[in-house]
Amino acid sequence: MNAFLAEQFSLEGEVAVVTGGTGELCSAMAQGFAQAGARVALVGRDAAKAEKRLAAIRAAGAEAVFIGADVTRKAEVERVAAEAVKAFGKVTIVLNGAGTNSPTPFLEISDEEMQRILETNYKSVVFGCQVFGKLLIDQKQGGTILNITSMSAIRPLSRVFTYSATKAAVLNLTMNLAREWAPQGIRVNALSPGFFPAEQNRKILQPERVAKIMAHTPMNRFGEPRELMGPAVFLCARKAGSFVTGCHLTVDGGFSSMEFS
Repeated sequence: MNAFLAEQFSLEGEVAVVTGGTGELCSAMAQGFAQAGARVALVGRDAAKAEKRLAAIRAAGAEAVFIGADVTRKAEVERVAAEAVKAFGKVTIVLNGAGTNSPTPFLEISDEEMQRILETNYKSVVFGCQVFGKLLIDQKQGGTILNITSMSAIRPLSRVFTYSATKAAVLNLTMNLAREWAPQGIRVNALSPGFFPAEQNRKILQPERVAKIMAHTPMNRFGEPRELMGPAVFLCARKAGSFVTGCHLTVDGGFSSMEFS
């Protein structure tokens, strides 16, 4: 890599906390952070999955730890922040990526299911922004919060009603906090993956649905987790992304550019 690119996209000296870090997509972005020079704390519930993810990150020569937590509980998020600071001395990047989904038809959505998705997809982001936002403000070193949204935040997609509502809420929260915290040097952005087959959405990718997705995706394929690394690093890099806040970056193979009938 030449000196210009290294300077623009370096995360040397940064410490990234990644919630949902044991999942396929967030662990790929965490690995991207690590390869750009950051130390990384993966946050999730599954220690067995975490070991596999940590091994890949450490293979790149980066320092990484796993912090087991339920990020739908604010006290747990506060504990995560304390443990990350204890491990690395500070936190400068936060990726709020915990998520879940369900293909339940709208008229059959139960209160229990709705609460589970709201807590995982929205409340965890609120708590992450509250806890780490305060930490970043108190540290007085600036920093970046990256929230993971979805195409369903801006497009009406079938069979993901509660999920879509939570992702739209996350996008709105992102833009509000970008405005609120810009004076403190804290940038808040959203990254919206298009269709990336992963653990939480494979159950709704039946052949007929895949055909419809491909018909609205100009690149005519699904995304690969590694294709989220560059966009995530760009949004969190202090130099390359220095004037980017309140942004909603879509990584979707052109899906959001298509007309829907």
